[in-house]
Amino acid sequence: MAFMDNYEGNKERTDRWLATFPQGRLEAHIIEFNAEKGYVLVQAKAFRNQTETEPAGIDYAYGYLAAYPDKMKRWMVEDSCTSALMRVMALVMGGAEKATHEVMASIKAPAADYDYWTTKHGDVPSYATAVEAEMAGIPSFGSSENKQFMAEDLPSCFHGVMRWNESKPDAIKAWGGYFCSEKVKEKQCKPIWYVMTSNGWKPQV
Repeated sequence: MAFMDNYEGNKERTDRWLATFPQGRLEAHIIEFNAEKGYVLVQAKAFRNQTETEPAGIDYAYGYLAAYPDKMKRWMVEDSCTSALMRVMALVMGGAEKATHEVMASIKAPAADYDYWTTKHGDVPSYATAVEAEMAGIPSFGSSENKQFMAEDLPSCFHGVMRWNESKPDAIKAWGGYFCSEKVKEKQCKPIWYVMTSNGWKPQV
């Protein structure tokens, strides 16, 4: 069985929902939107029939503009709403991966396109304390170098909160960015790259 065979398409999931709950209804609500920072948080609710006063399931989708391919950026909100609805349908019905075929197809990189700047190399290092991290040459989130990277500002992808990683201080070319927490390379979302400026790390544009 191929990797993508585990995922339903948007139409297939919608058809399954209509067949399973013909009297059901779905709602999508934008919980938070920030045009300046480029993100949207969508909540989706699923009701199995018209008499339910409480939803049978609630799920969320987080859209982060910088993580979208250029051709998809203009549809970030619509795509995030669709994603939230697809996730809550899977939550209530079960029997399939929450992500749809369309979502996984957009983030699955061909093996032949291996490139150092778009591929995660190994696991993000883990340190017990901020001091231990800085001694290893990795500025911690609480250090003066990385004050801009507060926990509430960490970007998320399909697999959850993304993790910051950067090159060692003696690297020939400095690199840094947020990486998907998924361990399987083929399933990882696109990194969000940063560049080092005179004022510290800034998002790559």
